[in-house]
Amino acid sequence: MTQDHAAWRQARHEAVTSPTGNLALIETRWGTDDTEAALEGRPASVTATRLSRRDPRTGELEHGVRLWDAASEAIKDFAGIDTYQYDPAWVLEARYTDVSDERRIPFQHAQDAGFTRDLPVPGDLHVTIAGRDYTLSAFDDDGRLLLVFGDPTNGSETYGAGRFLFVDPAAGKIDFNYAFVPPCGFSEHYNCPMPPVQNRIAVPVRAGEKNPKFREISA
Repeated sequence: MTQDHAAWRQARHEAVTSPTGNLALIETRWGTDDTEAALEGRPASVTATRLSRRDPRTGELEHGVRLWDAASEAIKDFAGIDTYQYDPAWVLEARYTDVSDERRIPFQHAQDAGFTRDLPVPGDLHVTIAGRDYTLSAFDDDGRLLLVFGDPTNGSETYGAGRFLFVDPAAGKIDFNYAFVPPCGFSEHYNCPMPPVQNRIAVPVRAGEKNPKFREISA
């Protein structure tokens, strides 16, 4: 399993440093879908993509453009992701139960000033951690279950706003060794969901990624 974990760490490094990876995002511009205009005056290393979202206050569909720089300063200064050693004790038995109807649960987002966004949570994850039973809410992220969770390591050992973890509902387990820093830990131009109260784990989860590392810039 440690070989699988090492391969995952390498894949994560390649993903966040790719031309449209987390470290390449330099701007998110809402209120337009004109990629050509967004690229005016930009170097050849910059590309643009479109995205959309629902305004949390009005519910109206909003269009935007993201700019990615394959030669961003963040990529140049990146020195890897600090990660805990693989710990089999953090592979926990879990049970997934579907809900009969489509259910949406409110999640606060880092840059929404207290507003919440209702995200589809198609079932519950039942897991016991350090003797305490939890019912965790993982939302549907383009066909994959994404768990956003927090624990007492946030802000001291791990990323302050919590971490993400993809979960296979059929696996019968949750492996916290694959917990990862959310995109907003690499670029301020992301707006990540925050862990809801039911996803806040009472004990330190010392498994998975901690924080991105960057080279010190000399004066």
